[in-house]
Formats: sequence, C-alpha cells, structure tokens
Amino acid sequence: MGGSALAQNKIATVDLRKLFDNYYKTKLAQAAIQERASQLDKDDKSMRDDFNKANDDYQQLLAQENDQAISDDERDRRKQSAADKLKQLEDRKTAIDQYERQAQATLSDQRQRMRDSVLKEIQTAVSAKAQAEGYFLVFDTAAETVNNTAMVVYHGSENDLTDEILKQLNAGAPIDTTAPAVTIPTPSFMGTFTNSP
Repeated sequence: MGGSALAQNKIATVDLRKLFDNYYKTKLAQAAIQERASQLDKDDKSMRDDFNKANDDYQQLLAQENDQAISDDERDRRKQSAADKLKQLEDRKTAIDQYERQAQATLSDQRQRMRDSVLKEIQTAVSAKAQAEGYFLVFDTAAETVNNTAMVVYHGSENDLTDEILKQLNAGAPIDTTAPAVTIPTPSFMGTFTNSP
C-alpha cells in the first residue's frame, strides 16, 4: 500500500533557467532581438546626429542675429530664421523622443513574445516527459521566492529531468547549442533589460 502511494506521487525537478538559456530557440530569438536592437540604435544615433547638427546651425543663427554690422532688415530675417530653426529643433526632439519610446516598446514586446513562446515549448516538453515517466509533480530548482531565496531548498539529482529535456529540445538544432548565450547590448536609448525566464 505504501509503495503504491509513493509511486503515484513521483516528483521530478528541472532547472528552468538552464533549459531556457541553453535552448537553441532562445539563442536564435536573442540574436534576432540583438539585430533589431542594433538597427534601432543605429537609427536613433543618426537622428541624434542630425539634431546636433541642426542645433549647431541654430546656435550660429543666434550669434548672427545680433550682428550690428548688418542692416536691421537682415537682423530681422536672421531672427525669424533662428525662430524657425528653433521650432524645427523642438519638432525633431519630439520625434526622437517618440521614436525612442516606440523602439523601446517594440523591443520589449519582441522580448516578451520570444520569452513566452520559448517557455511554452519548454513547459510542453517538461509535461510530456513527466507524463511519459509517471511523475506527479515537477519543481523548478531555479525558481526563487519573492524574498530572493531558493524555492527548492534541496533536491537529489536522480529525478532531475533537465539534461534529458534539453537534449530532446535541442535535437536537430540548426546552430551550435554549446555556444554561450548571446548577450544583447543595451541600445543607448534604453534601460537595462534581461532575457531570463
């Protein structure tokens, strides 16, 4: 009777962080995000360079509008040119701010979709493996509590499914799965972000 109850309550563990970080689809998605982030950063830098050049032009116009060696009409035209240039600068600054907000939202959305998709595939693989081997429950050994302490304090390695599932997930991978995870550089206009599960 005791053996039967124990068999029905088999418990296994997985390291979800290891599965996520070493799954080839995570690496492919991270490379795609890195490429997109680099392009957005390049575009942002170009916009900022244009803004800085226009700001230099504006500063020159300001310096020229008070030149006493020119006629009053010319000074008035230069003042109007400076005012027009200031309006253009304000419009460019607004456009840059909007672009940066949109770029940040785009990258955040892409990261979230990638994370959700990869985690769903991993969870499906874990569920299939657990059901096939008769496990009642599978704990994530990488999980932490809200207090940043380990959720699972102790586990033996005999029921850890991580390596088997990782091997299954990476079977037929089109890339080298032993390569380290891609570190995505933070674009200059964004705060720090992570790619953890």
